[in-house]
Amino acid sequence: MSAKRTLLITLTLMASLTLMSSCGHSKSDKIQPLAYSELRLGSIKPEGWTSSSRIQAIGMSPLRQRNGMTSQMDSLYPEVMGPRNGWLGGDGDQWERGPYWIDGLIPMAWILDDDVLKQKAQPWVEWALASQKEDGFFGPDTDYPYERGLQRDNAHDWWPRMVVLKFMQQYWSATGDSRVIDFMRKYFRYQLNTLPTCPLGNWTSWATYRACDNLSSVIWLYRLTGEEWLLDLAATLHEQSHDYVHMFLETDELSRLGTIHCVNLAQGIKEPIVWWQCDPQPKYLDAVHTALADIRKYNGVPSGMYGGDELLHGNNPTQGSELCTAVELMFSLEEMTKITGDLSFVDHLERIAFNALPTQLTDDFMARQYFQQANQVDVSHCIHNFDISHGESDLVYGLLTGYPCCTSNFHQGWPKFVQNLWYSTPDGGLAALAYSPCRVTAQAGGQEVTIEERTRYPMEGNIKLLISLHSPASFPLYLRIPSWTKNASVTVNGSPVEASAPGSVTVISREWSDGDIVELSFPMKVTTDTWYENSISVERGPLVYALEIQEEWVRKDNSSDPIHGEFYWEVHPKSPWNYGLVDFDDPEEAFDVTVDERKLDSNWYWNLESAPIVITAKAKRIPYWTLYNGMTGPIPYSRMYGNPVIRDKREETIRLIPYGCTTLRISEFPVIFRK
Repeated sequence: MSAKRTLLITLTLMASLTLMSSCGHSKSDKIQPLAYSELRLGSIKPEGWTSSSRIQAIGMSPLRQRNGMTSQMDSLYPEVMGPRNGWLGGDGDQWERGPYWIDGLIPMAWILDDDVLKQKAQPWVEWALASQKEDGFFGPDTDYPYERGLQRDNAHDWWPRMVVLKFMQQYWSATGDSRVIDFMRKYFRYQLNTLPTCPLGNWTSWATYRACDNLSSVIWLYRLTGEEWLLDLAATLHEQSHDYVHMFLETDELSRLGTIHCVNLAQGIKEPIVWWQCDPQPKYLDAVHTALADIRKYNGVPSGMYGGDELLHGNNPTQGSELCTAVELMFSLEEMTKITGDLSFVDHLERIAFNALPTQLTDDFMARQYFQQANQVDVSHCIHNFDISHGESDLVYGLLTGYPCCTSNFHQGWPKFVQNLWYSTPDGGLAALAYSPCRVTAQAGGQEVTIEERTRYPMEGNIKLLISLHSPASFPLYLRIPSWTKNASVTVNGSPVEASAPGSVTVISREWSDGDIVELSFPMKVTTDTWYENSISVERGPLVYALEIQEEWVRKDNSSDPIHGEFYWEVHPKSPWNYGLVDFDDPEEAFDVTVDERKLDSNWYWNLESAPIVITAKAKRIPYWTLYNGMTGPIPYSRMYGNPVIRDKREETIRLIPYGCTTLRISEFPVIFRK
């Protein structure tokens, strides 16, 4: 290799490393600084249950998801993810599904440092880079006639390119490949020149509703380069975006049915806060908080999700919630946390990650559910009261049941959650906001620091941080105190440190030494919350608890309708479900908590058999609460007086387990007066 070539490579690497070290720290005072900055992709490694094998006994490779669909999409779904894909230069599918997969595959590959996954992702990165034209446009550029099961007549749509920008950001974070910066700069110049005459909504409405993902990438590049023309593009993207501020603050659209697509809302809810970085007016923050409150009030369910089976559909616990909605809302909450430092977003993030997400995927990650229900007592191939029906397959578990977007898009959920467990802070510190077992290695105090996070969170509230470093170093450590806990305690090497109030951070600034130990304790009390028809949920820490229902899984052949996969799983109840909780005054007295230490120490929690926490409660059967259209019938109004049918029923003791451990469940319970 020539000396000139060696020098060029060295300079390129140094430039990339400089950019990586400054990621999140703006080169201009024309934009709001980030409250927290993401660490280099791969800095955080999952451990404990987050890295569990499929089945502990057979010792398969880390992170169940890696062994499931995420590593096999090209063979499981070759008609879309195979070599015909337009994002590999083929004449097949050329819209969102291929980029969706890579948006989850890249963080998974580098978090696990998995060469096989990296090799699967690399051709998609290379083709996108090589496809860029002189004017900056990239990607598929030819429309093709209709072919069943493919989306290939929308080559120029702005929307799928936004997903590619997302995975390019992650690829750069992992590798420092300077080509990504040049690629984005050229494309954003193209957008600046083209959007005035060919706006986001020219091809489809999806780009208008999801413009914030494009906007986020532009601001990301501006933070790295300080090139002010990017702010002009940011303004254009904001102007052409769906007006979420108006929607959230000046209309009643979140209180009415059918007003917006549920995934658009999950993605778009962050737009006002993403734009707030450029225009820090309080209305943008107010809009998001108002929206979240209205979503909870009119459409919310205990898992942190909302009724949206495809469009907003109210808060009846039988309404569906799409898997894409869960992972996109998680991503939005992660982005808004970094921008604002608002810890209410982290509380919400954990609620989705620990309740909604685990139950919508099978243990082996080889099948997923398109819609899930808060009260879900039968998973059958039949018509339901959803906004839309995809061959009556929306509730059953399969590869392509419901609609294939979720098969392509769910991959980002867990890896990005791991990537957002720790952040760097503007004052050179590290921050742990969401909690799970992991190991982080990052720069702090002028040197490389490793922190091992040992915990059985979210099942219990004890967390131990073991700090490793070469020599003593001073830096602040930021630790979130969840809003749901009381009397939290923090110690350093056994000595108490004053813990901040719930819903805030405790900051420990000191000289750290190798072997230092920080211990956190977040007491978990049983609480309740009120939902549809005055029903209640039972909660403890970040977890919602649901009725334990015995399950019968039945594999069904689907050869007559292969567009929704060759087979699917139905799940039927083998124990009663129509219980109402007997009225009580004090949740702590009404509910008994039992902890199975053996299960608590296992590496996988998220199924019926592995549930390590059981809450028992007094309940009565409600005989007239029966199935309707393969679902729980209308939920009885809570605290009914003088109903002899229920009054004469005997009290029973029922078992509640974490929502994320269930497939069949009641998570919103009617309440029955004792007399």
